[in-house]
Amino acid sequence: MNRKLVFLDIDGTLTVPGTNVPPESAVQAVRQAQANGHKVYLCSGRNWNMLSPLLVYGFDGVVASSGGYVVVGDEVIYDDPMSDEQRDAALAVLHKNGVFCTIEASTGAWGDSNLEEFLKGQPEGNSEIERWRKALAGSLGIRPMEEYDGSPVHKIVIMCPKAEQLDEARELLEKDFSFAIQDIPEHGCVNGEIISRSFDKGKGVLAICEKEGIPVEDTIGFGDSMNDLEMIRTVGIGVCMANGSETLKGYSDRICPAVEEDGLWQGFKDLGLI
Repeated sequence: MNRKLVFLDIDGTLTVPGTNVPPESAVQAVRQAQANGHKVYLCSGRNWNMLSPLLVYGFDGVVASSGGYVVVGDEVIYDDPMSDEQRDAALAVLHKNGVFCTIEASTGAWGDSNLEEFLKGQPEGNSEIERWRKALAGSLGIRPMEEYDGSPVHKIVIMCPKAEQLDEARELLEKDFSFAIQDIPEHGCVNGEIISRSFDKGKGVLAICEKEGIPVEDTIGFGDSMNDLEMIRTVGIGVCMANGSETLKGYSDRICPAVEEDGLWQGFKDLGLI
């Protein structure tokens, strides 16, 4: 089998959303695949600071911040934050329309102080909502917006009760930024990410392929939510978790069991990685 590059989303794919400890079967799958000559990368919406606890498991690099910050080994090969002017304009129009925001830099994340209260009323089942619930509980180190230190921001996470609250922001920002919106469950909130059109998870995959000298046909990506769409579209084989977005499943080549059901182990086995 040709050497493969494998890309793993974190929340809802490698781990239960919002946690930093993968199932032991997933850890063993990653290590065995590496022993078989393959390389395994994290490919996450999380910033570097939020995903760093998972680096103890020996990944070969990361696509962080939805593609805005890419690392191979110890080398940063891509880093493209938004300008201060873009950040300030986005936050102004979003806050004007009552949208809850979290800004993410490689060094940390800062969220609106009233976001925690808003999330308490949201239904379960969305991996990104669960990630932020646990982040605000302290497990992922999110800090209040008032403590923001001016670090360069790669993306803005957004949440609001109604889609029309984003209309003015879209009109102002969509030329330069894409709005990656998750599937909206019945009676659930609108949530997603505002990401520069200069990058996405798929472009992060391509940057690593070029660095590693591996054709994109020899890549495999595992994800669960709509912020994995560009990765799934780009890789040679796209795999969605059974617990994932029904929309994303429609773009994927395969479905593997849920994260809590040893899904990555089974997926790696079925694809001949282990």
